Order: sequence, then C-alpha cells, then structure tokens
Amino acid sequence: MLKGIANAFRVPELRQKLLLTAGILLLYRFGAYLPVPGAPFKDMLSAYQAGLSSGGAMAVLNLFSGGALSRMSVFSLGIMPYITAQIILQLLQVVIPSLGELAKEGEAGQRKVTQYTRYLTIGLALLNAIGYLFLFKSYGVSFSNMGIPAMLENVIVVFTMLVGAVVIMWLGEVITQRGVGNGMSLIIFANIMSGLPTSLISSVTSTGNVALTLVTLAIIVAIIPIIVYVERGQRRIPVQYAKRVVGRKMMGGQSTYLPIKVNTAGVVPIIFASAILYLPVQLAVFFPTVGWVQVVANALSAGWVNWVLSVVLIVAFAYFYSSMVFNPTETADQLRKQGGFIPGVRPGAATAAYIKSTIDHVTLPGALFMAVLAVVPTIIFWFTGNSLIQAFGGTSVLIMVGVAMDTLSSIESQLKMHNYEGFFK
Repeated sequence: MLKGIANAFRVPELRQKLLLTAGILLLYRFGAYLPVPGAPFKDMLSAYQAGLSSGGAMAVLNLFSGGALSRMSVFSLGIMPYITAQIILQLLQVVIPSLGELAKEGEAGQRKVTQYTRYLTIGLALLNAIGYLFLFKSYGVSFSNMGIPAMLENVIVVFTMLVGAVVIMWLGEVITQRGVGNGMSLIIFANIMSGLPTSLISSVTSTGNVALTLVTLAIIVAIIPIIVYVERGQRRIPVQYAKRVVGRKMMGGQSTYLPIKVNTAGVVPIIFASAILYLPVQLAVFFPTVGWVQVVANALSAGWVNWVLSVVLIVAFAYFYSSMVFNPTETADQLRKQGGFIPGVRPGAATAAYIKSTIDHVTLPGALFMAVLAVVPTIIFWFTGNSLIQAFGGTSVLIMVGVAMDTLSSIESQLKMHNYEGFFK
C-alpha cells in the first residue's frame, strides 16, 4: 500500500490530481465550519444542536452533511440536493423516452443531462434552504445581530445556503473531471469520516464502556474484508469467438469471458435509497410544529418502516442501476457482430435472455448483502443507542469501502498506464 502511494506521487500528472482532490476536500470541510451570516454564537445553539442529536430524522441529515447542519454553516444543505436531482433525472430517463435517448447521444447528450441536473439541483436546494430556515426558527434561533430587517435577514440566510449547495456541486464536478475518483462520493466519504472522532468519544462517554466501543470497532473492521470480497466478486460467462478469414489472415478462435459483477451498481443503491427515505425528512422541516408530519418523517428515517423500505429500495435500485449499466440486448448484438457466442446458447435473442437471467441471478445476492449490511446495524442501534453504530453502521461502512475501492482503482489504472506498480496484487 505504501509503495503504491509512493508510486502515485512519482507521476507528476497523478500527483497534481491527488493534491487537487485533497485541497478541494479540505476546502469543503472548511466551508462546513463557516457559519451563515448572522448565525448566533455556539453557546446560543445548544438547544438547536440538542434537538438535532435527539431527533432521529434530523440526526441522519446532520450526519450526511458532515455536521454542517448543526453548525448552521454555508454548506448546511450538503450533497443531498444534487443526489436527489440525479435520482429524479435517472428515473425520468425511463419515463420520458426522449430524455433517455438524449442520455445515449454520447458526450453532447450527457452534457445536456448534466445541465438539467444542475438546474434541478438549484431548485431543490432553494426549497431545502427555505425549509432549513423554518427549522432554525422552530428552535428559536434568531439572526437579529445583523441589524437589518427580519425579511432581509431571512433572504440572506437562504441565499447563502443556496450558494453553498451550488459550490458543493461545483467542487464535486471539479474532482470528477480534474481530480481522482467520483467527486460526490468522495464528499460523502469525507462527511462520514469527519464524524469518527466525535462518535468514538460519544460512544465511550454515553455508555461508559470502553470494551463495548472496542468490540464495535473490531466488528466494523472485520466486516471490511467481506465487503471487499463481495465488491470484487464476479460471474464470468465464457465467450468463444469463431474463426474467420480476413484477407490472408485467420482471425478469431480465442476464448474469453464476459464479467458480471456481483455488485454492479456499487454503493449507488444505498446512496439513492437513503436520499429517497430522507426526502420526506427534508420536506418535514417546512412544518416543524405539525405533529403528524414529524411522526411520518421519523417513521421513514428510523424504525421497522425504515428497515423494510431500505431493503426494498436497495434491491430495487440495484436492479435498476444494473439494467442501465449493462444492456443484455446490446451486449448480445455486439457479440454477434464480432463473431462471438456463448457455448451452448444460440446467438441473438437467446443470448440476450441468457445474459439477462445471469445478471438477475447474480444481482440478487449482492443486493440482499448490501441491504442486510445496511439495515442490521440500524436495528442494533435502535436497541443499544450506541452513537458509533449509528455513525458507522453498515450504510456508512459500505459507502466508505466502496468509495475507497473506486478511488484506488482509478489511481491503479493511471499507475499502470505509466508502468508503475499499484495497490492491488
């Protein structure tokens, strides 16, 4: 691992990308501590912060914002508006055929879809910012120290959080385009990791049992190799290429395989499922004093309703994303054009059906593994109240491991291009 890191910094281009990525993540964490204009001092936020930590729904939103929401920072909205916009656009591609065709038009089509995602992110961020203003007011938070009319204070606070969400979106895209790895995933990774010290301290002080905290950490560490094993697992479909004469040369005849990953979608189903389940929570901040709205939001963010819906949504998104990434009909058609075939399966429709059946059979255990790993720690937290399990339960560990593996794979491929030894043997 250390040799791989040293090799990464020997490549000037890769070194610049790594430093750019690290610099942007540090800038993002700085913004998570930068309060909005007129925000009250820390000692005046005690009631508000206590409310966030005690309310399950709000606590989860605060976790995904890296604690920015509890500090009333310019990055309080976090990455959720952008993720929600991506989910909506991907679902619309299935519902609206013209949008789906646009996404398949190569780079030009993807640019237009990205532009639509940005516009939708701004709209969702504006709604969220107004909702968070209602949330702040419900705890008696005042911005009167600005010395200007209350309406103007509210506009400034909402506009600041809106600009913060746009900046987060821009920072994530810069990492994706010019840095290393997926920018949005790395921002979520940074948010989760930022809560590790606080969660460790809280786990020890709240339970008074250091041994329980150490056992919890040991279990989390022991799960990581299992996650890596499943993430790298794949089903290989054998493919044989027929021999054919091209000019005076004999082409084809070789055997290869078609790799189908057990977890084709990676951490996307978990991120998307979390965003869907916490969307009602984000809407509930508009009605902080309406009891039944808060009950519904809390039921969807914690408890058996959340557990059941989490399993269903993770499995559904795993199949949905796999179908978008891997099209059996196109793959079968491509194999036929290249003279390839699966032994014992007729080319064409039969090959497409065989590939689809294989994907369905392989995706199910991978999706159920993710769902169980995401839900079981949540159930344990429900009965124990251990903050370390809440902050670093199955969902958090899956996201962290998945993002780390994707980032390392990106660095690995660039190292191999420069003939350097990478991380994986």
